Amino acid sequence: MEAVAKLNDVPTSPRKMRLVADLIRGQRVSRALGLLKYQPQAGAATLQKVLLSAVANWQQKNEDARIEDADLYIKTIFVDGGPMLKRLRPAPQGRGHRIRKRSNHITIVVDSAAQPVLDEATTQPSENE
Repeated sequence: MEAVAKLNDVPTSPRKMRLVADLIRGQRVSRALGLLKYQPQAGAATLQKVLLSAVANWQQKNEDARIEDADLYIKTIFVDGGPMLKRLRPAPQGRGHRIRKRSNHITIVVDSAAQPVLDEATTQPSENE
């Protein structure tokens, strides 16, 4: 059973956050937390908090299961662009250059690897039958 954690309007550009998210995509939760702990990027601490929230959500859904036995992994992680704050910076000759202060939305889905994963080929009937 999977669990989801979302964080909206994080004041970091989506491009910078995706660089950190790509490091942990598809990893086991324990390895991902270890990677995030020692990353120098500012977005690593934010992703670590969201990942811990997803694990807590999974534990809340599966009260009878133990996290150690579940072998959790990051099923899906994506970073979408959020709203932009638009500001003007003074430029020469009375002009103004636009500054775009970007934000993003983070979504992490964790799932248990202990459950059997069904093949799409076995669940879908073929066209020849």
